[in-house]
Amino acid sequence: MSGDEEKSYQLALGHRRLSIIDLSPTGHQPMCYKNRYWIIYNGEVYNYLELREELKKSGHTFQSNSDTEVILAAYDEWGLNCLNHFIGMWAFLIFDTETGKLFGSRDRFGIKPLYYWFSHEGYLAFASEIKAFTMIPGWNPVVNGQRAYDFLIHGITDHTSETMFSDVYQLMGGEYFIVKISDILDTLPIQKWYSINRELILEPFDQSVQSYLLKLSESIKIHLRSDVNIGSCLSGGLDSSAIVSIINKITENNSPKQDQKTFSACSEQKQWDEREFIKAVLEEKDIDAHFVIPDVNGLAKDLNEILWHQDEPFRSTSIYAQWSVFQTAKENNVKVLLDGQGADEPIGGYHYFHDIFIASLLLQLKIPALLHEANELNTRHKRSYSDIIRSSLYYILSNNSIGRKILLLNQKESIDPKWLDREKIGAEITFPLSLTQTVKGIDLFTRYCYHQTFQASLPALLHYEDRNSMAFSIESRVPYLDHRIVEYIINLPDNYKIKNAVTKYVMRHSLKGYLPEKVRCRMDKMGFVTPEEHWMKCEEQDTFRTYLEYAIKKSDGIIKPEAIEYFDEMVTGKKPFSNTIWRIIIFGMWMELFKIRICK
Repeated sequence: MSGDEEKSYQLALGHRRLSIIDLSPTGHQPMCYKNRYWIIYNGEVYNYLELREELKKSGHTFQSNSDTEVILAAYDEWGLNCLNHFIGMWAFLIFDTETGKLFGSRDRFGIKPLYYWFSHEGYLAFASEIKAFTMIPGWNPVVNGQRAYDFLIHGITDHTSETMFSDVYQLMGGEYFIVKISDILDTLPIQKWYSINRELILEPFDQSVQSYLLKLSESIKIHLRSDVNIGSCLSGGLDSSAIVSIINKITENNSPKQDQKTFSACSEQKQWDEREFIKAVLEEKDIDAHFVIPDVNGLAKDLNEILWHQDEPFRSTSIYAQWSVFQTAKENNVKVLLDGQGADEPIGGYHYFHDIFIASLLLQLKIPALLHEANELNTRHKRSYSDIIRSSLYYILSNNSIGRKILLLNQKESIDPKWLDREKIGAEITFPLSLTQTVKGIDLFTRYCYHQTFQASLPALLHYEDRNSMAFSIESRVPYLDHRIVEYIINLPDNYKIKNAVTKYVMRHSLKGYLPEKVRCRMDKMGFVTPEEHWMKCEEQDTFRTYLEYAIKKSDGIIKPEAIEYFDEMVTGKKPFSNTIWRIIIFGMWMELFKIRICK
């Protein structure tokens, strides 16, 4: 498009659609509204039907039955505030032809991705996947050394706006920008539009039990809106089992009753197999269940394709288990899968939150409660008191400058290892899992819930899930990340979330009668996992050694030969097993696949 000299610009919008709502051509994109606004959009606004009726009362008319057109009408009606009206997941760009302004936004938690890159040849490009930039003039990928360090040492990605590609950035969850195209130089005026206020909810526990179930059920119900077939992931853990069971309850009286399908990854190694719990959930339910057993040969066959779709290295082979689940869903003509992602972070559901809770109680000088929780951890989870003390102190020390110096002295081998040439990539020793951004007046436990939700854990998991699902043209939906649930659960008292060394305390109580007791009361946690330790130490030790040697060769000196020594010590049991070797392997493969170079 072009106008007078002041408004001259060049803009191209392209979109490849996965049709879920309104399958007709009227839902295609780029879409125009009122001959003024143009949009490209990825995601779903689940409350589009309610918003559509509200907007009609304000005089808006619609040519399609899609949520895309509702977004455009909402922006025309409410401007930036339209974002607060949406329940869902999205990444979109809206261009206003009258003002010449471009509006970009990402949903509250970053479920859907939005990357951008300023080419040295004068282009500003946006994409849902980094690999799209490889087709644009000026692409010459360079490793981001600091982000590479964070991944290799701490196993963390997507915790900042930077990616592992230098100069490639992402909008984080809850961010937006509005800018006049003619004003764009080499940065974007990105701002935060969403955060959660700490407003402690003081209500009886029994009331919270009922409220949690109601909110989760309402979220699942609205996430079932679709014009295509829907299924569910089912790992046998608490989160996915709750979704499957609530869907079964919601749809049991539907006429005609739609087939309920589930998809599960299992293992031939009993230690990593959850079929016992999956079958308990399926028992006495009319559910079409599908199972897949990812094996090491399949991983070898699909690895380059998985890495290409993921765009960046991923921290364990468990991503292959998830990949296999989506592949199986594709083979069974399912285009939407509901998944349990996002249930853990706001409620402190991971096992390390036990230690965070102990540390939080210590900082608040709640000594009787601390002693009670420590005793329960020892009894229920067989944790030694020395381990509890050591692990809890880490979360105190890592959040102050003196403490980090102590950790540096005691953990030098792990945070500055011999196998990594840190100077070659210009990386500083960091503690990205510490609370770099805190909210005043909030206890340590709640601050970590925030941190895990918006930075340290959830963004990477959403990245993996989005890329795996999109590889098979499947839309993954995460009902636990309805912001009404997240805002509610994160503001409940801590002892509603974790108590007597039991995580997800209020959630477990709310699911009485919905889940088999052996599932509801499970204390272990896996999700879709692979027997990576067994593969690496027993079944395919030589194969992984070959992978490691290849990664060292392709890392351009970043990974040093000492990594082989580390591998040998790990497979012989001299060092405890960790995902570090896998991270080294996939990092080297990533550098080769995407032709990454080091900035000289």
